[in-house]
Amino acid sequence: MHGHVELHGHRGARGLRPENTLPGLAFALELGVDALEFDVALSSDGQIVLTHDLIVSPVTSADTGMATAGDEMFPYVGKPIGSLTLDQLRTLDVGIRMPKRPDDPFALTQVPLPDTRMPTLGAVLGLVDAYGADQVRLHVELKSDPERPDLSADPRAFTELVVKELDRHGRLANTALLSFDWRVLEIARPLVDRRYALVEQVTMTPTWMNGLELADFDGDLAAAALAVGATTLSPDRVLVDRALMAGAADRDLPVVVWTVNDPDEAAGLIDLGVAGIVTDYPDRMRPLWAARGLSLPSPIPPLRNAVA
Repeated sequence: MHGHVELHGHRGARGLRPENTLPGLAFALELGVDALEFDVALSSDGQIVLTHDLIVSPVTSADTGMATAGDEMFPYVGKPIGSLTLDQLRTLDVGIRMPKRPDDPFALTQVPLPDTRMPTLGAVLGLVDAYGADQVRLHVELKSDPERPDLSADPRAFTELVVKELDRHGRLANTALLSFDWRVLEIARPLVDRRYALVEQVTMTPTWMNGLELADFDGDLAAAALAVGATTLSPDRVLVDRALMAGAADRDLPVVVWTVNDPDEAAGLIDLGVAGIVTDYPDRMRPLWAARGLSLPSPIPPLRNAVA
């Protein structure tokens, strides 16, 4: 079997290195991925920072000290990302997983990198440029929760700010914007060519789907995603079955599935016709790609200077 199924590094390579960090993203590039996926949100001073959570997570972040003496916002863990400045967020150590829990699979496989700081989107774009990774597409997930507007940036201002930063670095043409909040996809339609409609069971509601009722599309997620301007449907792995794939195929809408860490499961999804697999472990997937005769993204040589 020969063909092309894309391999996407989830939050860099979350199973192997701290998520949404420069060293984590760099490691994914060095392993070899078609797309580098990461999450962004806005700080209180309008800076685009990498974070999966809209509230500073006690699992991926640890306080190290105040940004300024007597800071009443300290401690920062547990505070909304949008209530903290970049200087405050940059005090956090995001290179370790806390606390160590036996039910946390990533604690067993992720190499901790203490004293790693939360990067900005601009820093990531600089990193990708330093690696010369022009062939790797950037997949920027805009974290926005329409059920929690108190935690989320205005979707239009947020989307336009991200697009402006990508354009400033000359990366807009080789980037996709992703979101569970389908308002972002509608806003991004005239701004960026690739738009991924993320979806999981709890977001299959009009609130998340830009006002769309799935019942109006006979339950067809692909049809709903097309209606909001998506160019790819990106569902949770548990939603993918023959019916979903048939609906997507009827509309020529690619399906990229997340988050798949078992090569056997990935093999079954490839057999169903998915266009890409998002994984925390790109290293586990590469032997499957080779065995299937699928084209493999090339590893990128490490930079001489360490990424911090």
